Amino acid sequence: MSSLLPVNITEQVELPVIAAPMFLVSGPEMVIEGCKAGIIGTFPLLNARTGEILEDWMNQINAELDQARKEEPNRKIAPWGVNLIIHRSNKRFETDLELLKKYQPPIVITSLGNPAEVVKVVHEYGGLVFSDVISTKHAKKAATCGVDGLILVCNRAGGHGGTINPVAFVAEVKQFWNGITILAGCLSSGRDVLAAQVLGADFAYMGTRFIATTEAMASEGYKEMLVESDVDDILYTDAISGVNANFLIPSLQKAGLDLDNLQRPDKIDVAHADHHENEAKAWKDVWSAGQGVGAIKNVQPIAEVVREMKEEYQQAVQMVTSNSSISKV
Repeated sequence: MSSLLPVNITEQVELPVIAAPMFLVSGPEMVIEGCKAGIIGTFPLLNARTGEILEDWMNQINAELDQARKEEPNRKIAPWGVNLIIHRSNKRFETDLELLKKYQPPIVITSLGNPAEVVKVVHEYGGLVFSDVISTKHAKKAATCGVDGLILVCNRAGGHGGTINPVAFVAEVKQFWNGITILAGCLSSGRDVLAAQVLGADFAYMGTRFIATTEAMASEGYKEMLVESDVDDILYTDAISGVNANFLIPSLQKAGLDLDNLQRPDKIDVAHADHHENEAKAWKDVWSAGQGVGAIKNVQPIAEVVREMKEEYQQAVQMVTSNSSISKV
């Protein structure tokens, strides 16, 4: 693993994978089981509908992971993280920031705004701050704010995916960035994890792959649709939330939408607490996925998914190192 990563992370992970924080999908059970399986589990703070619920979740995560470490001191149990929307329209920003100080998640992922204030708070208790970006311009801005890592959200990622090819995005960012690099977008297997590392990433950032898990808060219908879908079932459109995102075509059809006459609604501010209900309705009725959806063949526990990805990763490493035609180039 990269020498850029703190030892307390490299020694705790089975694979350099972060289970991405997903709106209405990621919760405490998903985080806990992901970390116990050896990958970094995360969730969006706004998935907890109130500050009281959020505090319960964070307390539960810390308590259960601490207990697991005591019971199995030699087991690799990964650190956990949260996603904080830092746009000024997030009315819970200040109260959620106070909870970060109290429960000290090792990793904080920032979205939509200047992360400088969050960096100061998280660094004071020894945590790391990763900022998700969809362009080189955004990456440069985040880099000047003292973040520890940049999450490069590339084309055809689930949710509000970017538009830049991962090969080009990593290459451009590496010209000015020497910190931790996390690659996001259509990564679903252990082979993809190795490919991300070869490009120069320290971590693979996976969302869609973990929706069809028993611990995810997604509905059973959503999970089954992921199993039945492939890359041709993904549509990139701004007709759902007002911002371009990747959605499952069968879910659009199930919601009664005419694919030939989709209209962009008035823009919904995804960061605004007053709009949280509207945003939730849009994403609850119409389901998102990235183009890596074809790798999902059944609904599994997270531990089983991670075990399979670890085997795929090891096989890919062996294939590359033993391939004489590659080694001679």
